Amino acid sequence: MAVAHTYDVTVEWTGNLGSGTDGYRSFSRDHEVLADGKAGIAASSDPAFRGDPARWNPEELLVASVAQCHMLWYLHLCAVGGVTVLDYEDHARGTMTMDTSGGGGQISGVVLRPEVTVADASTVEKARALHGEVHAVCFIARSVNFPITHAPVIRVAED
Repeated sequence: MAVAHTYDVTVEWTGNLGSGTDGYRSFSRDHEVLADGKAGIAASSDPAFRGDPARWNPEELLVASVAQCHMLWYLHLCAVGGVTVLDYEDHARGTMTMDTSGGGGQISGVVLRPEVTVADASTVEKARALHGEVHAVCFIARSVNFPITHAPVIRVAED
């Protein structure tokens, strides 16, 4: 039996500088990403596409979603698999490949680079291996059509 979950967000354009979209350079790409009961996310397009570099862009948010989902499932798998994680930080990188002939592009891959600190040296190899199991269960990884690779660094907490 399948269970469906829905996720409602509102994207509100805030970039009308007075004349709407009467020209390519006449409007801002600024917008807000909103959901009930949550702080808004100030967003724009990538600076390469006339966006505000101080705001999140859709490509960054997609990479963040991949990294978040991986981390949350990884922590779950560690918890049920007997690996005590004390610290986790990921420096993820997504790559977008542009089609210079048609103007479109797509995310062509994401590399996750989690730095994980575990409590016990005897669990280092299991901690490393569990990263390979995440893709099978991560909701976001299972939903995208680009490769997601990972290059974890596993450390043991100092006594």
